[in-house]
Amino acid sequence: MLMNQAAAHIAPLTGMKQDEVLRLLEVPPQPEMGDAAFPCFILAKSLKKAPAVIATDIAAQLQTVGLDASPAGPYVNIRFNREDLAPKLLQELGHKTFGKLQLGAGARVVIDMSSPNIAKPFGIGHLRSTVIGAALYRLYNEAGYTSVSVNHLGDWGTQFGKQIAAYKRWGNDEALQAEPIRTSLELYVRFHDEAENDPSLEIEARDWFRKLEQGDEEAQRLWTFFVEVSMKEFNRMYERLNVQFDHTLGESFYNDKMGAVVEELKSKGLLEESEGALVVRLEDENMPPCLIIKTDGTTIYPTRDLATAVYRHDVMKADKMLYVVGGEQKLHFRQVFAVLSRMGYAWSEICEHIPFGLMRFEGRKMSTRRGKVVFLQEVLDEAVARALQIIQEKNPNLPNPQEVAEAVGVGAIVFGDLRNNRLNDVDFSLEDAVSFEGETGPYVQYTHARINSVLAKATEAGRVENENQLDYVSSSSSSSNNATANSENKPVMVGDTSWGLLKLLVDYPQYLEKAIHRNEPSVIAKYAIDVAQAFNRFYHAERIADAPADIKPFRVALTERTAERLAYSLYLLGVQAPERM
Repeated sequence: MLMNQAAAHIAPLTGMKQDEVLRLLEVPPQPEMGDAAFPCFILAKSLKKAPAVIATDIAAQLQTVGLDASPAGPYVNIRFNREDLAPKLLQELGHKTFGKLQLGAGARVVIDMSSPNIAKPFGIGHLRSTVIGAALYRLYNEAGYTSVSVNHLGDWGTQFGKQIAAYKRWGNDEALQAEPIRTSLELYVRFHDEAENDPSLEIEARDWFRKLEQGDEEAQRLWTFFVEVSMKEFNRMYERLNVQFDHTLGESFYNDKMGAVVEELKSKGLLEESEGALVVRLEDENMPPCLIIKTDGTTIYPTRDLATAVYRHDVMKADKMLYVVGGEQKLHFRQVFAVLSRMGYAWSEICEHIPFGLMRFEGRKMSTRRGKVVFLQEVLDEAVARALQIIQEKNPNLPNPQEVAEAVGVGAIVFGDLRNNRLNDVDFSLEDAVSFEGETGPYVQYTHARINSVLAKATEAGRVENENQLDYVSSSSSSSNNATANSENKPVMVGDTSWGLLKLLVDYPQYLEKAIHRNEPSVIAKYAIDVAQAFNRFYHAERIADAPADIKPFRVALTERTAERLAYSLYLLGVQAPERM
């Protein structure tokens, strides 16, 4: 907001557009240097002057429009009148519409997320797609889009032939009923171990999948059982993670829709035979052929994803499709999108793969085939147990410690993932994630709880003795309008730390916009950390609950707005914000 104002004043003096100036504006390294800095190097060639001379000229002209500007070598440093601006900015923060963007104008964004494989455990490796997708769902809604979340379950494919073959050879009904997911995993791992020395197992698995596609009764019975027990496990995890889906549609949902896609590919002359299989050639786009029908006549991932994309466009009315899937699937999605384009679908351009890096757990790489799976339930349970221990040490009289520990422990895992750039590989450390210090979820949550404690003390000290003093704080539309009229001409003494915090809160829409453009929830996670750190600097430097009467309403209002923004930032990430910890 403030940077936009600075850019608006600078642009006419440079011949540049306002958005170009905005991109160049920097935040000075030291607060005493000002609130914004404009580098003049870029103008040296066109104006045929040294950058320092240009900075002196621009600073002089900015003084005439009411900005406190001064040259600093090749930079123009700008200071805003914080005493006059602070009450107005605080009013903006109190409006219900603050931070609500209209980037999407109601456009429908279908987000493919989570998508675990049936008959496999919900491991820590499934966390990234789930929480990144859920965060993007909330972020897009916040920016004016209509988000639609789809859990594209891996409930079809040759893997089920392997699962059935393993069950038929080594399965134990009693063990399968007692612990269906762990037993299914053990069978799946054993299949791959045995298949290394017995190639007939792979043939047997393909035969079972072919039977499944053809509607074989026994194959269907076992497939239905694996789906039902898996969904019970998955739903327990989704409930703990506070993740919901608008649609849960597995790959099997598209079985009756793939035939039309294959026929369309044939009619358009796109399918070619290759060693007994049917493929779409993509060599001219520097990609290997996209396999559509395997040599045994069964379908494969690209076939189902083509049918899925058509369904999402035609039936779900998607204006944008996001696929939150690991980076190792980059080639697969390039192929699928390229085939859609060749089919004549101009809307293939609205499809976007949102890749993310590999998740390791304390140095261990996960592999379902090798049984190297870290169960997410066990990780969450351990995180909650550690959080409970810390909470009981910090606040032994907390009335609901188990409830708070659940919010903190689960939140620590979610935040611990989302604070990383999604493209980076993550070596997850449970100890680091649950720490109440550093750039962690518990640190942000604890800061939010501290703010609530400060506000409670302010109330006890008589904050509400004169409601008229708190015009800055009111968040109802009628009171807020009155507050604006009453406070616009009321300058306040604003300290460095409160000014820094206020500027950060006001900048929230810019962070949201950046998160959307980059499909990057870590932008909001890092923003929440920055706000928490800025509040703690403010808390230690300036009195709040017992501040002098003339400045107390402003500082209390600033504290309230900080609590709101922290809680909302955590909500966007899927993390709870307990009021007490």
